[in-house]
Parts: sequence; structure tokens; C-alpha cells
Amino acid sequence: MEIVLRNNLILITTGFDTLNTPWMKDFLNHHARGMLFLPKAVLVFRNDTLTEVREEFLHELSQHHAKTHDFDHRFFLRSMLKYGTQPIRIELEKLEDPQTVKVNLYAYDKNTVLISIDQPNLWVLNYFRSQLEVYVERGTDISLVVDVGDYKAKARLERALNKRHILHYQIQYSYDNRFMSKLYSDFASYSFGDLCKKQKDDENIRLYTLLECPVGASQDALKKSYKKLAKVYHPDKIVHESPNMVEHYTQKFQLLQEAYTALRIVS
Repeated sequence: MEIVLRNNLILITTGFDTLNTPWMKDFLNHHARGMLFLPKAVLVFRNDTLTEVREEFLHELSQHHAKTHDFDHRFFLRSMLKYGTQPIRIELEKLEDPQTVKVNLYAYDKNTVLISIDQPNLWVLNYFRSQLEVYVERGTDISLVVDVGDYKAKARLERALNKRHILHYQIQYSYDNRFMSKLYSDFASYSFGDLCKKQKDDENIRLYTLLECPVGASQDALKKSYKKLAKVYHPDKIVHESPNMVEHYTQKFQLLQEAYTALRIVS
């Protein structure tokens, strides 16, 4: 394990054994909604309501690090506590062999989706919690029930499902042939004539959904959401990933640009 104290973060480079210790899991579970998943790493942001949890984690981390390197941890702990407000980046010190995790998707109806895995996996479920945030109604160590009753929630779900790699885990999604028809059953009752008349309105809804904004959102809201999503899906961020992933991000980035340009004119 290596710990580097930088001006803007605490960088922890370690192996998977440390990532799966009880004190590390407890810390990450508390911060599930404040985590950003990066290639081969996670970034944990400060949460003012979890100050005690963070300090306890730094104590455990300091003791573990000192034991590994055979030195007194108290001086090092004081140094780390000075960085108590900075983000903590935790990354793997070496690339592990990919491990496939099957994620099952089931739509109860157009408003509710069940996300489940066969075996408990802290990292995969915490990824979904961090992406879907307030839309999670309830969950266990192997499942989450998500409210997708509006277009913004459905867009967040689509965005979350676009990611296929978390640390060394490779996600494999599975769902039955009624999943999409249930999820988007709002459109099932439309006749061809209805769709023709409402084609323009539906296109606008699609554009707002791409930008994760409510229909009729202000120019400021559109601009803010566009900038945030453009940073997430910019192809330059994943230039070293697989060609398929780079192509997907490139297409998504282009769609965001087109949606923002079109809605700026409409609104």
C-alpha cells in the first residue's frame, strides 16, 4: 500500500485485499452516494454529515499502513487529518484479471425497475447507488428497487447501464424480452396517426431526456446539465479504453451536442 498526501486529495494505492477489509467496506458503504467511479479507481468526496466516519476511517487506514511498513502511525495520522476535507482517491496498485458480474434487470411496470446480482458485490451495487441516488427506493446486499417514473429517472438509468467496467469487474446485463416494452409502455397505446401528430413533441421530449432536464427547462438549466454531461462523456477521458467504449462515448457526446444546440433554438 502507498498513501500520498497531495494538495487536492489523499491518494491511496492498494490491492484488493485491503479494499475488502471490513473497515474499508464500512467507509465506502457510508459514502455510496458520494463516490465517482473512475477507470481502475474510485473517488470519495467529503460529506459533512459523515465527519466521524471519515476520521475513524483515517485512523484505521493509518494503523494499517503503519503496520505494513513497521512505523509509528501517530505522526502520519496527524498529517492525514490535516487533509480531512479533501477527496480520497482509492485505486488498484495492479490490474487484476477481469471478473464478470451478471446484473439482472426486471421491470415490474413502467415506473419500477429491479436491479439484482446473484452474489453480493459491494462495488457493483455501490456504483448503481452512486448513479441513481434519490431514485433508489430500497435495497439489499444483492438488489436495488429503483423508481423510474419520469423521463429524467429513465435517462439516469440508461446512463448508469452504459458503464460496463468497474475496477476489475466486467458487468454483463441480462433482461427478458418484455423489459423494454414494460419500461416504455407509455407509447404502447399510440396509434400511427397519434405518433405522426406528436412526432415533434416526442422529439423534444427525447432531447430533454438526453440532457436529463425536465421539459421546458430554462436556458441556464440546459447549459448547466450539458456541461456536466459533456465532461462525463467526453471521448478524451477514455482514450485508452476499448474501441467499442470509445465509440459509444463519442456517439453519446455528439448526441448531447446536437440536443443542446436544438433546444437552445427551441427555448
